[in-house]
Amino acid sequence: MTEVTQIADGLFWQGFAVFLRVAAFCALLPAFGEQTVSIRIKLVVALAFSAIIAPLAPTAPPPASIGSFTGFLLAEATAGLFLGIGLRMFVFALQTAGAIAAQSTSLSQVLGGAAVDPQPAMGFVLLIGALALATLSGLHVKAAQLLVLSYEMLPQGDLPGADLLTGLGVKSVSQAFSLAFSLAAPFIILSVLYNLALGAINKAMPQLMVAFVGAPVITLGGLALLALATPLILGVWLAALDGFLISPFQATP
Repeated sequence: MTEVTQIADGLFWQGFAVFLRVAAFCALLPAFGEQTVSIRIKLVVALAFSAIIAPLAPTAPPPASIGSFTGFLLAEATAGLFLGIGLRMFVFALQTAGAIAAQSTSLSQVLGGAAVDPQPAMGFVLLIGALALATLSGLHVKAAQLLVLSYEMLPQGDLPGADLLTGLGVKSVSQAFSLAFSLAAPFIILSVLYNLALGAINKAMPQLMVAFVGAPVITLGGLALLALATPLILGVWLAALDGFLISPFQATP
C-alpha cells in the first residue's frame, strides 16, 4: 500500500507540474483560448492537454519548501504564458491587418461590434476563417508537440531569463506588425490607386462630386478584393503560424 501511495503521489505531482504550464498556455491558445469560450471548456481543454503531455514530460522532484514551490509555480506559469503570447500575437496580427484593410477601403464602421473586442467586419471574417483553418490543420496536435518540446527549450522549474523574454518579446511584436502590414498590402495598394484616380478625375472635372460617386466604387472594390485575396491571406498567415510552432525561438520568415 505504501508503494501504491508513493506512485499515486508521484503521478499527481507530475500531472500538477505539467498542468501549471499547460493551463497558462491554453488560456492564450488561438481558437481554444478565445474570450467567447467559457472557463469550463478552457479547463477541460487544459486537463486534456495535460493528460497527453504528462507521460512525455520530464519528471521533476517536488520542491522541498514553500519558497521553492512558489518559484516552481512562477517558472512554469511564465513558460506557458510566454509560449501562449507568442501564438496570440498571430491573432493580433490578423486583427490589425483587418483593421488596416477596412480603413483603406472605407469599411471600418460596418459591423464594428460583431465580436467581443470591437473590430471591423473584415477583421472579424478573417479571424474566424483563420481560426477555423488553423483548427482544421491540426492546431491541437501542433500545440501538444510544441509543449512537449518546450521542456527542452525552457527546462522545468527554471525561470526564463529577462534577456530571453525581452529579446523574443520584441521580436514577436515586430514580426506581428510586419505580418499584419504584409497581409493588408493588397488593400493599401487598392486604396492608393483609388485615391490617385479620384484626384485625377477631380482635377479634370472640378464641378463633379467625385467623393459621392467614388465611394461605392471603393466599397465594391474592397469587398471584391477581400473575396479574391482571403485564400492567399489565410495561407500566408497559416504558414507563419506553423513556422512559429516549429521553431518559436527563431525569426519567422
